[in-house]
Formats: sequence, C-alpha cells, structure tokens
Amino acid sequence: MSLKSFKPVTPSNRYKVWSSFDEITKDTPEKSLCQPLKKSGGRNNNGRITTRHIGGGHKRKYRLVDFKRTKFDIPAEVIAIEYDPNRSCRIALIKYEDGVKSYILAPVGLQVGAKVQSGNSVAPKVGNAMPLKNVPLGTAVHNIELRPGTGGKVARAAGQQAIVSNREAGYALLKMPSGEIRKFHEECLCTIGQVGNTQHMNEMSGKAGRTRWMGIRPTVRGMCMNPVDHPNGGGEGKSKSGGGRQHLKSPWGHVKGQKTRRLRKPSNSVIVQRRNSK
Repeated sequence: MSLKSFKPVTPSNRYKVWSSFDEITKDTPEKSLCQPLKKSGGRNNNGRITTRHIGGGHKRKYRLVDFKRTKFDIPAEVIAIEYDPNRSCRIALIKYEDGVKSYILAPVGLQVGAKVQSGNSVAPKVGNAMPLKNVPLGTAVHNIELRPGTGGKVARAAGQQAIVSNREAGYALLKMPSGEIRKFHEECLCTIGQVGNTQHMNEMSGKAGRTRWMGIRPTVRGMCMNPVDHPNGGGEGKSKSGGGRQHLKSPWGHVKGQKTRRLRKPSNSVIVQRRNSK
C-alpha cells in the first residue's frame, strides 16, 4: 500500500495525501455479502442528537466480514482484495472449497491466489486463524477474541497488531497495540499477521469536502459559543476570565483530563501492565 500526493494546482491539493489504492483488485462488492446501512444522523429513537458531528456522507453498504472464522479445516482461496468504506483497512474476499464465499480482514502480505485456513492444527502463516495456545511466541496477530467463540474484537483497524509474548496458567499474554500487556484465554481465536493498509494514519484529506463525504460534520470550539450553549462560552474576544478559559469542559460541564475508567472494572484482573506505566 502506498500514498499518493498531488501537485498544488489548487489549495485543496497542496496538502492532500491519499491512498493510491493500488492493492485493490475488485471494484464492486460481492452482492450476497452486503446489507443496507441506515444512517442515524447522530440521533436516537426520540430524534434527539446524542452524538454530535454526524450527518450526511456518501451512501454505503455494509460488508458482512467474518470475524469468527468458524469454518475449521476447510481451505479457502483469496479471490480479491476490496475497499471497505466502513473500516480503515482493506478486506479480502475468500472462497472455500465447498463454494461458500466470505470476507476477512486483509493482513499485510496477503495476495490474490493465496490459501488461508482456520483450525487447531493449521500452520502459523499470514491469514490463517488459530487458537492462541498454538501461536508461536513473538508472532504478530490481529482480530483477537476477548472470549472464546464471540468473534474477533481486538486489533482490527489498519496497521494494528498484537504480539504474543508469553503463556501461563491457561492464558496467553499479549502486548496490545497501545503498549498494554493483557491476558487472553488460550482458546480464543486470532488471525496471524498485521492488519493491512499500514499507511492509513499518514493520509491527509486536504479539504473539508472529503470529511463531509465521510459523514463528519463541522466541529465548533466551545470558546466561540455563548454561555447558554457551552460552559466555555461568552466573554469579549478570547476571554481568560469570566467567559471561556477557566477550565476545559465538555458541553455537559464535565472537566476534561480526568480519568473516566471505573475503579473496579472487571477487566482489571486481566491487565498485567498498563499502557501508560513507566
């Protein structure tokens, strides 16, 4: 995957850095693996805005990605690498020997024509899914289950990977993309390799219009608002006294920068080392 820059013949092209999409081999999605995707505009069932800055955007179809990989010991061939508008990474269309087609996340190095498989005794090669108890130490994995049988939840975004560092007492210790070291049950399935489209973080939209295509509406600073609209609003100009810069707050008055994680969260017991520990 590579990035593409543009000649600055217009203001929007000056800083624009987009994906070249050279890894895409198929333009149209598999019709049987698509579902309609309804837009909420950030509103709940009462019509009230519960999530700001959502609205508009290009029409999409949801691709049914197989995060569980439960078809054990049946080889599948990679037919195509496709673009998915609903996630930052690419997806791979695979076809099993029994004729069933499916989508999986496309890891780095997975090419059209490659064979992938899931099971307890498969080889630890890119694209194969297997339990953590069978993964060699030091291997990069993605699409990891939090509980056996629930489907992959961890390390699914572009460029993400977790490293299998150790095993003890029925658990595997993984170093997460954030740096946190966490215990997973050794029966949890994972997929070998690093998620593709690793340069996604270096893309720059270059213009406000592309952000609107993605369904993201403008964000206005609270300091620019009136006191009735935001705790930081009011004052004359960039006020540092009564009207704006006393404390950074959310629109609902919560002071920013404070820890929001619950003290007795159940998952505390499986965290071996915090992501921000020295």
